[in-house]
Amino acid sequence: MLRVMDRLERFYGPLPQPPSEPFALYAWEVLGVHTTAARRDAAMSALRRIPALTPDSMGRAPRAKLESAVALSGPYREERLRALVAGVDVFKRHRDLADQLRGDATAARGALALLPYLTTISGQRLLLFAGHHPLLPDDPHLQRVLARLETASEAVSRELGDVLTAIQRATLYLSHHGRSTCLESDPLCHVCPLRPECPFPSGVAA
Repeated sequence: MLRVMDRLERFYGPLPQPPSEPFALYAWEVLGVHTTAARRDAAMSALRRIPALTPDSMGRAPRAKLESAVALSGPYREERLRALVAGVDVFKRHRDLADQLRGDATAARGALALLPYLTTISGQRLLLFAGHHPLLPDDPHLQRVLARLETASEAVSRELGDVLTAIQRATLYLSHHGRSTCLESDPLCHVCPLRPECPFPSGVAA
C-alpha cells in the first residue's frame, strides 16, 4: 500500500490537507457537499479572508459577507448557511468539543452526535483529520479504488497500523484518485498510475 501511495503522490503531486481544527473542518465538510473541490476551496478561502473560520469569528461576521462566501461553493446556499449557523451554536455552547473529539472513542462519538448536518463519512473524516483517530473512512470513492485493486480496507488498516499520518495520506490520495481517475463509470484506466498492478482493466468487475 505504501508503494501505491507513492505512485499516487508522484502522479497528482502534493494534495492540500483538510483543516486540522474541528470547526474549520466542519465548515469544509458543509461547503463540500454536492459541489467540486475547487468551489469548496474558493468558499473556504473567502471565509478565511473575512475572517470567519472559528465559531466566534463566524458568529460575528456580517451576514452579507457570509452569504457571498458560501455562494462560491455552488448550489444549496441557504442549506449551507443554516448548517454553518447551527455548527457555530454547537461549538459555542460546547467549548470543550474539540477536546472531546480528540478524546477516547466514547467521548468522540458523543461529540459527533452534537454536530448537525454531518454524514457518516463526514464524521469519520472529522475524527481522522481533526480528532486524530486513526481510522479509514468508508468513503465510496476510496472503497471503489480498493475494490478494483482487490484490497480490503481491513488489510490496509492492518498494514498502516495506528500511524495517523499514514492513514490520513491514504485517505487523501485514495479518495482523490477515486474522484479524479478511478471513476465509477468510464474510469480513466489508460492514464492511471496504478494500472500495472490493478486487475480491473483486465475485466475484473469492481
